[in-house]
Amino acid sequence: MSDQDFDRVGFVEEWKEWHRAKEETLAGPHGFLAITGLHWLSPEPARFDDAPGSWRATPDGVVVELAEGEELTVDGTVVRGRYAFEPVPERDSRYADWGDARLEIARRGGHDILRPRHPGSALRTSFRYTPTYDPDPRWVVTGRFLPFEEPRPVTVGATVEGLEHVYDSPGEVEFELDGARHRLTAFNGTVPGGLMVLFTDSTSGVTTYAANRSLQTAAPDAGGTVTLDFNRAGNLPCAYTDLATCPLPPAGNRLPVAIEAGERIPLERGGRP
Repeated sequence: MSDQDFDRVGFVEEWKEWHRAKEETLAGPHGFLAITGLHWLSPEPARFDDAPGSWRATPDGVVVELAEGEELTVDGTVVRGRYAFEPVPERDSRYADWGDARLEIARRGGHDILRPRHPGSALRTSFRYTPTYDPDPRWVVTGRFLPFEEPRPVTVGATVEGLEHVYDSPGEVEFELDGARHRLTAFNGTVPGGLMVLFTDSTSGVTTYAANRSLQTAAPDAGGTVTLDFNRAGNLPCAYTDLATCPLPPAGNRLPVAIEAGERIPLERGGRP
């Protein structure tokens, strides 16, 4: 495509809409910035300052015992006393409402957790924006999806010490940048057939978050061609809060180049405007 054919204004506007939507989700009333606690549940009942009831993990799911005068709303139904949540699959969540707060019951790395989300969280109410690089079409790269014969389980670390995540990888993405060829292990993305790559590069810990960045792609076409728009390389929740359990990139997903595109270190972590 020639420079004359390229719609730079449209390209920038689409990027702005992507970033606006991402910020809106992050800083929503019950987004990740609203989380006030990361509580690891055990068989022993425990109470927490930011949630009602006494919580414990059982082989059949999380159980809460609500004291007199305490109640939750689960799937639109008010519950009191003892309530047993159905087992939550790994990397999935269920929710219960308590006033204007939302309680997340989740399973991460084989452990049941409780994460209350309060709209009045100081992290949320003080949030302004995430610094970014200016969108630049040079960071839109055409790659090739190299599928495995069968999905392969890949174990990765997490931002929580000692925690591990296991993802099924459908294959790898290969691409060229500045004359060098690179290959990244991919996971399933958020759209049907799409891909997600976790990576670091030479900007990590300098201008971008040190632990990880995430990039979503559309589904590869019939020939395996896939577009990597590094302008949309985004921060995961752990870039803003220690109350997240985000995965680290797989071994080998560190790029030996500086990807000066996408979201930068948040202001909350000392990033520059």
